[in-house]
Amino acid sequence: MTDISELIRLATEARDAAYAPYSNHPVGAALITDAGDIFTGCNVENAAYPLGSCAEQSAIAAMVLGGGRTIRELVVVGPTDAPCTPCGGCRQRIREFAGPDTLVHACNERGVLLTMTPGELLPVSFGPENLK
Repeated sequence: MTDISELIRLATEARDAAYAPYSNHPVGAALITDAGDIFTGCNVENAAYPLGSCAEQSAIAAMVLGGGRTIRELVVVGPTDAPCTPCGGCRQRIREFAGPDTLVHACNERGVLLTMTPGELLPVSFGPENLK
């Protein structure tokens, strides 16, 4: 099992590679799948704001490309000491690939600031089972 400090280190490295010239709010994410594979992502902004991508979105896309489908644990590191929690769109993306016991950690470089489950992130959520 991967130590949370390793996920924080990787998310911090991803954050440091982010492209955030408009918001000046670089974010990095690192996730580990149920198979133990690790994927990272950073936010990438665009002058046409809706075309940017979030760090969580980037990490999830890398996971899917790598064959992963289930997030076991996710770390998000923002630019300040305040918890950087996923936006609404990313909460829905996390919900798509997370189980009820998945842990989502908002961190700074030194450690975990806040830990949530998908149910706490997005209560009464809409998911794949609603389409059956």
